[in-house]
Amino acid sequence: MKIFYTDRAKDDLESSFKWYQNQRKGLGFQFLDCVEAAVINILNSPLLYPKKYLNFRICLVRRFPFKIFYTIENNMIVIHSIFDDRQNPDKQP
Repeated sequence: MKIFYTDRAKDDLESSFKWYQNQRKGLGFQFLDCVEAAVINILNSPLLYPKKYLNFRICLVRRFPFKIFYTIENNMIVIHSIFDDRQNPDKQP
């Protein structure tokens, strides 16, 4: 299966990386490592994670308060958002 990141997911990832890097040098890279580990888990077992609504599934990111919202479409994993749980939940995809 292939992975596709929407523009929103790319923006989420970039802004969160920058925020963590500004908090402590290197922390942004630790965040990226944890997101990457979660994405690998999704690739290995895409049906393992629960559906939140419709076809959106959620995978929690270890160590950081983030959820990865994704769908499975035509033998592809589409990452729609890397959502910071500290945000207003109404902003979830």
